[in-house]
Amino acid sequence: MNPAKKQAARRILLVDDDDSLLKLLTLRLKTVGYEVETVLSGEEAIVRLPLFHPHLVVTDLRMGEIDGMKLCEQIQEKYQTLPIIILTAHGTIKDAVAATRQGVFGFLTKPFESKEFLEQVSNALTLNGACQQDEDNEVDEQWRANIITRSPLMNDLLRDLRNLAQGDASIFIHGESGTGKELIAQAIHDVSPRSKHSFVAVNCSAIPEDLLESELFGHRRGAFTGALEDRKGLFQLADKGTLFLDEIGDMSPAFQVKLLRALQENQIRPIGANKTIPVNVRIVTASHRDLDKLVAAQNFRMDLYYRINVVTLKLPRLSDRREDIPLLANHFISDPDSNYNGKVKGFSNDAMEMLVSYDWPGNVRHLKNVIEQVSAFSTTPIIPVKLIEKALREKPAKFHSFKEAKNDFERQYLTQLLQMVNGNVTHAARLAKRNRTEFYKLLKRHLIDPSHFKKKLLNP
Repeated sequence: MNPAKKQAARRILLVDDDDSLLKLLTLRLKTVGYEVETVLSGEEAIVRLPLFHPHLVVTDLRMGEIDGMKLCEQIQEKYQTLPIIILTAHGTIKDAVAATRQGVFGFLTKPFESKEFLEQVSNALTLNGACQQDEDNEVDEQWRANIITRSPLMNDLLRDLRNLAQGDASIFIHGESGTGKELIAQAIHDVSPRSKHSFVAVNCSAIPEDLLESELFGHRRGAFTGALEDRKGLFQLADKGTLFLDEIGDMSPAFQVKLLRALQENQIRPIGANKTIPVNVRIVTASHRDLDKLVAAQNFRMDLYYRINVVTLKLPRLSDRREDIPLLANHFISDPDSNYNGKVKGFSNDAMEMLVSYDWPGNVRHLKNVIEQVSAFSTTPIIPVKLIEKALREKPAKFHSFKEAKNDFERQYLTQLLQMVNGNVTHAARLAKRNRTEFYKLLKRHLIDPSHFKKKLLNP
């Protein structure tokens, strides 16, 4: 394979307040086949990270408020495996040691040789496992084909999911109802080494407790009234594959003991059987309930909690990924399995604006139900806003403009600040790192009187 072609998918984010250096480094990197984006500050880098998804960050050390070291700290909070190379004209042994201890991959002092720089870049990318995963993704994306998203939140979660799926650690998926927990569990299975075997899903809250043991572990003929033949349980059906236990937070404490034993011993005993049966399953669980609170209230066993919750994936609400709403809405009206496929073609601008601004307490499932309803009632190819209003049955949440949101934030910030300092404008301005004149202008703009925040002393 051509080395340049192999490196074409490798993305590098360059961060430096020296525009001429950025142009020079970009030229060198693009010449050998890398994809490059540049930003002039640490603040811009933080914004670009979830959008560009770089395999490597190369940053200057001395910049503005967010310098190279602070940027490194913030990157490693969210992207622990992302390598970082720091460049500086002010390099010292102390800086190099601090950067290395913080997990920085490389540290180069300006001016540096082009060959040395490219070697550092190549070494950093070689050790970044995400590069190989991205190349694999380009070949086969089927494992995530049913997850409709362009949200950075969801894409980051799917990247973590792919890494976790390669092992056998038990995964707990936490998310509100309707966020797509079973889709995520299916994706874990499909991208894992177990994908050639069965994926078996069961909703623990939908099966009565007296039937759940038979459903999961199976039974022998004659074990109870109605047991007319031997029946394999879901653990056996999922052998060598993945067993997904949805809404595990609703499982009774009595059955939690039985499940814990099966997970600890990797074997089950069907009802009425004399011998245990070994099983080899990957356990993925999910719940909309907060298991930490259930454990604290002694409604969920702590030992089972730690057995199933080796790693947690937290699914965002639909209202936290509003950029996905148009994608999902258009997907639902064009779904070949829909009874209304072909009848409607899209949404009016007002209708889509209402969909995007609504809070969606039932998340993606709620959105799908609304789209199916308005598709059934629509008499035109373009769904009007009136149908959306009728389907939602309530006034949608207002989606503030940037100016409105900024003004709301400033007003709340100033109010809280004055409450903290009992209306002392000098103290408040100092905390806000603004001079008194500028601070008074802000108060005047928002019609805030600092005297209202001064506490009156009671007479003894």
